[in-house]
Amino acid sequence: MKKLKLFTAVLFVAVVSATGFAQSNKTVVENAIASKYHTTLVAAIKAAGLVETLSGEGPFTVFAPTNQAFNKLPKGTLAMLLKPENKSKLAAVLTYHVVAGNLDSKAIIAAIKKGNGAATLTTVHGGKLVGKIVGEDVVLTDEKGNNAKVTAVDITSSNGVIHVINKVVLSK
Repeated sequence: MKKLKLFTAVLFVAVVSATGFAQSNKTVVENAIASKYHTTLVAAIKAAGLVETLSGEGPFTVFAPTNQAFNKLPKGTLAMLLKPENKSKLAAVLTYHVVAGNLDSKAIIAAIKKGNGAATLTTVHGGKLVGKIVGEDVVLTDEKGNNAKVTAVDITSSNGVIHVINKVVLSK
């Protein structure tokens, strides 16, 4: 567990240093906008009409897929979701990446330990994500059985916290 904590701390410092991403006086949306690795996520948040919601009081825990994570979706999926007529579908996908509350990495790891190796997180969408520790990584499993690795943690914002993930998670 010491290795996991050291790994997440080093990774967080590397991401913040490389991107200037985290500023605790900014909202989760403003911090996402500041990241060159989250331009697709920001475009999706805007297209879904969620900027105002995610700029609200919160607190929110956001599992933020990178641009590369969105590129892993089947061909045409993102373009389809970004169409105005699919706004509600896009909002459902995005709110599946948000948990109410301010769950930093310590809280998530504690919940996984308390749950004997697994923590079930209820998303704002109403779906479930299951967090586990696999090797030295925290991995989220979505309702379709897909896994997303948490690659950076504890990006503190004025209305919550962001954790970066390497895949888009999907509900049933």
